[in-house]
Amino acid sequence: MAKKIDIQGIARSKITSALLVLGLLLLFNLFFTRNFFVITVMDGHLFGTIIDILNRGAPLMLLSMGMTLVIASTGGGTDLSVGAIIAITGAMVSRLIGGQLIIEGNVQTFVTETPMALAIALSLLLACGLGLWNGLLVTYGKIQPIVATLVLMVAGRGIAQLITDGQIITIYYQPFHFIGSGWLLGLPFTIFIALSVFILAMVLTRKTSLGLFAAAVGGNAVASWYAGINDKAVKLFCFVFSGFCAGAAGLIVCANIKASDANNAGLNSELDAILAAVIGGTSMSGGKFSLAGSLVGALLIQTLTTTIYSFGVPPEVSLVVKALVVVLVCFLQSSIAADFFGRLSQKLFGGKGLKTEFKAGGTV
Repeated sequence: MAKKIDIQGIARSKITSALLVLGLLLLFNLFFTRNFFVITVMDGHLFGTIIDILNRGAPLMLLSMGMTLVIASTGGGTDLSVGAIIAITGAMVSRLIGGQLIIEGNVQTFVTETPMALAIALSLLLACGLGLWNGLLVTYGKIQPIVATLVLMVAGRGIAQLITDGQIITIYYQPFHFIGSGWLLGLPFTIFIALSVFILAMVLTRKTSLGLFAAAVGGNAVASWYAGINDKAVKLFCFVFSGFCAGAAGLIVCANIKASDANNAGLNSELDAILAAVIGGTSMSGGKFSLAGSLVGALLIQTLTTTIYSFGVPPEVSLVVKALVVVLVCFLQSSIAADFFGRLSQKLFGGKGLKTEFKAGGTV
């Protein structure tokens, strides 16, 4: 059976430019960063820079997925409160789990003050409730998303401080540490958390009408209302999902540092989440989004951060380098670059597509 592959369409795709820049970054590290692609096995666990990028990028992947649906459904609105929700979730779970030292003879045992499953469920429920609060302000309060979520962004860390009484609460209960620093099948457990949420998001957007409704509401809310779509319900769900993703990221951050830090946990992470979504092809005018592209954007940002730190670049300089790369990606996603690559692909391959023939043995 013959099928045409639209080379021009691929060249014009925004996710293609993100993949191109990610590939260039990896190629740069191949030649200039020592042992960047080296992966070693110790005690049945995989270690290496690539594994570290996936592990440390997991919270950003989660945030980018929630941010993607918010941007798509609100017509370019953003959720600036995800960093604060990370802090609040970490404060809540640390307060519930805590850690109590019990000494029996010469044996020291740490126990949780609240069953871990219940503590995690309540913390995620709180995160979803905060997302619902944002959604109510946007849908029924008729407040612009950037302003509505700014309220929680400003007040959120104060709420986290109130939960922890202004203290950094250390979590001694070791089973909880598995969420942020555990291993499964030789890989960090955080990767499986991000992958599970991604599969859930793909099922919701591809196997149900949520993806279509979110794109319709974000693209033209009035037209979608006349089509019978409940735009308020769609936006509310997207904000709740964003809160859930931020809560999951908060659990990872809290379990990784084994404590709650209301001042620094998730600080400025909302900016990276917005960048990851936009870099991955989500339109800031709403209506068009790509969850897979957002993951690529998150990996691009984390790879860039790791590359910068590996060369000993000061943090203040790294922000400038990150900004320049973001400008490059945005330029590659512009209509000028899309037209250029479209014309280039037409000259290289000719016509509007590349004809391929699929046979039983494979692709020819």
